[in-house]
Amino acid sequence: MSSPGKFIAFEGGEGAGKSTQARLLAEALRARGHDVVVTREPGGTPGAEAIRKLLLDTAGDGFRPHAEALLFAAARSDHVERLIRPALEAGQWVLCDRYLDSSRAYQGGGGGLADEDLRDLHRLGSGGLLPDLTVLIEVSPEEAARRVSHRDGDEADRIGGRPAEYHARVAAAFRRFAEAEPARFAVIDGNGEREVTQAAILAAVDRMP
Repeated sequence: MSSPGKFIAFEGGEGAGKSTQARLLAEALRARGHDVVVTREPGGTPGAEAIRKLLLDTAGDGFRPHAEALLFAAARSDHVERLIRPALEAGQWVLCDRYLDSSRAYQGGGGGLADEDLRDLHRLGSGGLLPDLTVLIEVSPEEAARRVSHRDGDEADRIGGRPAEYHARVAAAFRRFAEAEPARFAVIDGNGEREVTQAAILAAVDRMP
């Protein structure tokens, strides 16, 4: 019988380097002999990717916070049921670029929705599944802006293109979550070279039970 896998989520604001660090960690874990799945939110399954397009496409007027939260929760529910839980049950390591705490930070901290409501949606849609480790990569607003400009130019998606005040509320929310649940979070300084950030993340993974 396969041993249970491990679930690691990467969180942080725009330009934090989550996707890069998830890829680097996957390479390191595979070199150690682990079977690794790298995925993202919203997305990861055909249904969730379709919802991602609805949420992030810059065309149209977008969704109000409650509708946005419901769509994220629906995408996550499909993702958990069809990809994350089966992979964990098969003994794989799942590395996810964003998960529940992004909904809490963006729709909650940024959009003003109650954290309890967002957690209730998660309990209903995804059975309350939480990562074994949540890697929160923090970067300064200046560094984040530089990276996003280099990556996206003038083509930021609907959420990434929101005002600086919104993203400041998001960053503050992430920090509150990490302070409230220190056993689940590893807070990583992502301002330096990516190899330095990678080493800090590997050290946090090696401390997992």
